[in-house]
Amino acid sequence: MITGKQFAALLMLTTAFTFPGAAFAQDTAPASNTGASMPDDGETSGEEEVYDEPDISVAGGNTIIVTGRVNRDPTRNSSQVISVLSAEEIARTGEGDIAGALGRVTGLSVVGNGRVYVRGLGDRYSLALLNGLPLPSPEPLSRVVPLDIFPTNVVASSLVQKTYSANFPGEFGGGVINLTTRAVPDESFLTISGSLSGDTETTFQNGYSYYGSDTDWTGFDSGARDIPGALQNYFDQSIATGASVGSSPEFDPETLGRLLTPPQLSTLQIIGDQRPNWSAGVTAGTSFDVGSDARLGLVLTGSLSNSLRNRNISRQQAGDSVTTLSRDEQSFVTDNRMLANALFAAGLEVGDHTIRWTNLFIRDTVKQASLTDFKIFDGDLDNVDFLEQNTAWYERQLIDTQLVGEFDFDPLSIDVRGGYARTDRRAPFNLNYVYARTNLSEEQDRFGGVYRVDLSGSGQQALQETGVTSSFSDLEEEVWFGGLDLSYQVLDNLSATIGYAYTDTQRTTTRRAFQLRAMVDPDFHNPGGEPLDPAVIEQLQNVVLPAVGTRSPALLFNGATFDMFDVTLLEFGSTTPAFDAGLEIHAGYGQLQWLPINTFTVQAGVRYESATQSSIPVGVNNTAQPRTNENDYFLPGLTLTWEPMDDLQVRASGSRTLARPQFRELVSQIYFDPETNRTYVGNTFLDDSELLNFEARAEYYLSRQNKFSIAGFYKKIDNPIEAFRTGAGDITYANAPEATLYGAEVDAQYFYDLYDLGGWFETKQLLLLVNYTYTQSELSVGDETVIIDQGGNPIERAANTIFVDGSPLVGQSDHLVNFQVGIEDVDRLQQLTVLMSYASERPTFRNLAPLPDTVEKPGVQLDIVARQGLDLFGVEAELKLEARNLLGTRNQEYYVNSTGLRVEQNTYDIGQSFSAGLSVTF
Repeated sequence: MITGKQFAALLMLTTAFTFPGAAFAQDTAPASNTGASMPDDGETSGEEEVYDEPDISVAGGNTIIVTGRVNRDPTRNSSQVISVLSAEEIARTGEGDIAGALGRVTGLSVVGNGRVYVRGLGDRYSLALLNGLPLPSPEPLSRVVPLDIFPTNVVASSLVQKTYSANFPGEFGGGVINLTTRAVPDESFLTISGSLSGDTETTFQNGYSYYGSDTDWTGFDSGARDIPGALQNYFDQSIATGASVGSSPEFDPETLGRLLTPPQLSTLQIIGDQRPNWSAGVTAGTSFDVGSDARLGLVLTGSLSNSLRNRNISRQQAGDSVTTLSRDEQSFVTDNRMLANALFAAGLEVGDHTIRWTNLFIRDTVKQASLTDFKIFDGDLDNVDFLEQNTAWYERQLIDTQLVGEFDFDPLSIDVRGGYARTDRRAPFNLNYVYARTNLSEEQDRFGGVYRVDLSGSGQQALQETGVTSSFSDLEEEVWFGGLDLSYQVLDNLSATIGYAYTDTQRTTTRRAFQLRAMVDPDFHNPGGEPLDPAVIEQLQNVVLPAVGTRSPALLFNGATFDMFDVTLLEFGSTTPAFDAGLEIHAGYGQLQWLPINTFTVQAGVRYESATQSSIPVGVNNTAQPRTNENDYFLPGLTLTWEPMDDLQVRASGSRTLARPQFRELVSQIYFDPETNRTYVGNTFLDDSELLNFEARAEYYLSRQNKFSIAGFYKKIDNPIEAFRTGAGDITYANAPEATLYGAEVDAQYFYDLYDLGGWFETKQLLLLVNYTYTQSELSVGDETVIIDQGGNPIERAANTIFVDGSPLVGQSDHLVNFQVGIEDVDRLQQLTVLMSYASERPTFRNLAPLPDTVEKPGVQLDIVARQGLDLFGVEAELKLEARNLLGTRNQEYYVNSTGLRVEQNTYDIGQSFSAGLSVTF
C-alpha cells in the first residue's frame, strides 16, 4: 500500500492547488484572450489591449479569466479578490525583502520579523506558498515562514488572495500569500548588484559584539559553536535514559560546566565606529531551443548581505493602581544579521505543456550581543545596580525543492506537483551573565563596589537575580507535499476541477538550559562553613574578582578557577527537553466555474480535509501531556462576480474556513524570543478555530492603469487563539469563546500623463496609489470555561478571568493607510517615489486583569526611493537611492495602568536609514 508521503515522493511533480480562475474557451474573444482595449481616456476602441501580465505560478496554470471580455489585469480577471505585486511594483517600493513590499498592499501589515498580518488577523490566519506550494517555517513563533527572509531578487511576483476558494488549503482566515519565483527568461542576461547602507542609530556609532569565529561574517561559523561530544552525549542520554547531571562520572558537573562557556563566545566587546551595511548579488539566466518544439530556460541567482542594527531598548514593570515602577531597565543590543540565498530554476516548455523545477536556499543568521543596565525597586534592592550580559547566535535555514508539471490537452488540463522542504533553527551557546553591585560600605560588603556574579546560590537578597545561564535550542521541520488536479472544459461557459492534495509536516524541537553554581559563599567559606585555604582566597582575589570587575567571563571560568570550587549545574526545563510535532493532511476538492451570461461568473466549490495534528513529548523524564487532534472538515466557498457595465465589477463571496494551533502554541516548552526579550510556552490543550467569512466589493476601472475599489468584510471566529501573559511572566495561549471582525477597504490607483506640460515632462507620468483599511474586532467573553496548561495539566478557568469582553483581537489595528506618489519616465527607467504608511496601535498580548493589554504603536513611516537607469560604458545599469523612516518614528510597545502610568515594554529609536545601490546587466 502506498502511503501519502510515498505518493508525494513518487510524484515529485506538484499540484496541491488549482488556481481559482481556470481559463474558459470564450465565445466572444479570440483564443489568445485579447480583444477590445480600454485606452487611458476610458473609451473603448477596437484595438487590442497590451498589458505586461506578471508571472503567477499556481496550480492550474497562469491564466486567470473571469469573463469573455478582454481583461488582461489579473486583479480584474480573477474570480476571487486578489492583489498582485509584479516585479516592477516590488522594485518601485525599493524594499529589500518581500515582507516590506507586501506591507504596501491594502489591508496588510508587517509585525515583528517578517510576519504579515492580513486585515489585522495574526499570522496563524494567513497562509504562505511558494509557486503554489506550502513552506515550513524556521521560526518557532510563526506557522508561516517569515517573509523577511525572501529577498526581492528571487521573487517575480507576489499574489495575495483575500477570499477563499476550495482549491486552497482550509487554513485560510485572512488570506493566502503566494510568491512566484523567477521564470524562464526571454533572453540571456547577467546582472551583478551591490549596495551600501546605514542608519543614524548604528552606522559609525559604538556597538557590541563578541569574537565567535573567523567566518561569522558570512552567517556560517567555522565550527566554534558545534556542541562538544561530551555535552551532546549528555543531551542524548538524558532524553533516552533519564540521566541527570552528576548521575555518573561521565556527567560530572565540573566536566560539563567547563564546556558551557567558551571564551570566544562569551566575552563582550565594544566595537567603535561600526561600518556601513553591505550587500552583493548576482543573477543570470538563459534560454534556448531544444529540438523543434521545446524551449529550456535556466535561472541562477545568489546574494549575501551583512547588516548591523543598534537598539537602545526601554523595558519596565509596574502593577496596576501604582504610580511608580517596580523595575526599570535599559538594554543596548547590537544585531549583526547575515542573509545568504541562492535560487536555481529550470523550466521546459513543450508546446502547451510546461515543466518547472525550482530549488531555493535561504540562510538567515543573527549574531546578537547586548548589555542591560537595570534597577529593582524593592526595599533593600533600591540601591543595588544590576548588569545583564548576553551573547547569542540564531541561525535560520530553508531548503526547498519542487517540481511542477502543467499539461494542457484542451479541453483537459492536468497539473501534477510534488516536493520537499526543510527548515532549521539553531541557537547554540546563548550565554547570559547577570552581575550585581551592592554599593554597600566595605564593612557591610567587602566587595560592595564591584560588579560580580554570585554563583553561591546563598540567596542573598541583593544578589538574588545574579547567575550564569547557558542555553541551547534546536528546531527541525520537514514538509513533504504533492497533489494532482484535473480541469475539464465541460461547455464553453462551464469548467470543472477536481483535485487531491497531501501534506505531511514533521517538527522536532529541543531546548536545554543550565545555570552554573559554585558552592562557596561571598565571605570565602566552603559548604561546611570553614574558611577557605589562603591560597584559594588569593586566587579568588587575584583572578576571579578582577574578572568579574571587568566583566570578563573568559577569565572567570578558566580551568584553574573551576578546580577551587564544588561546581554544580542546575538544568532548567529538564522535564520538557524535547518534543515531536506533526500535521498530516489529506484533502480533496471539487470546484465549478460557470458563466450563465457573459457578464456574470459563479465560482463554487467545497473542500474536504482530514487532518491529524499531534504534539508528543520526547524523553523518559518529560512530564508534558501528549496531544493528538483528529478532525475532518467540509469547507465550502462561493464567489459571484457581476459586470453591470464595462467599467464596473461587483463581487460577493462567502466561505467557511479554519485555523489550527501552531506547533509553538501546542508545545509546552519554553521558547525565548530575542526580538522582544520574552519567553513563550505553549498550551497542549488548544482547539482549532473555525471561521465564517463574508465579503462584498465593487471595483471601478477607469482605464487600464487607473482603478478604484471599495469593499466590506465580516468574519465570525469560534475558539480564536489569543496570547496572554501569565502571572509568572511567560506568554502563553488559550482559546477565547468567540470573536467577530468587520471592516472596509478603499483602494485607488491613478496615473496621470504629463505630456501636455512639454519639455522634460513630455515622457513623464504622475503616479498616485492610496489604500485605507478600517477594521474592528471584538471578543465575546462570558463565564464560559477555557482550558489552560499548567505544568502539563489541564486547568479549567472562566474565560472572563483571562479575556475581557469587547477587547480587540491581538495584532489588529483599527486603521491601516498606505500612500505612494511618484513621477516616472514612460520610455526609460527613471522613478522618484514617496511612500508613506501608517498603522494605528494594536494589542500584542493580554496582561492578566487588572492590567490592560500591552499595545504596539507603529505610527507613520515616510520613505523616498529613487531609481535611475544608466549607460555605463555601453552596459545597462541601475542606480537606486533610498531614504527610510525620515520622520524618525520609534518602535513603541507599552501599557498604561489605571493611574495613567505608562510602562514601556519594548520601546526604542529606529533612526533614519539611507542606502545606495548599483546593478549592471550584461
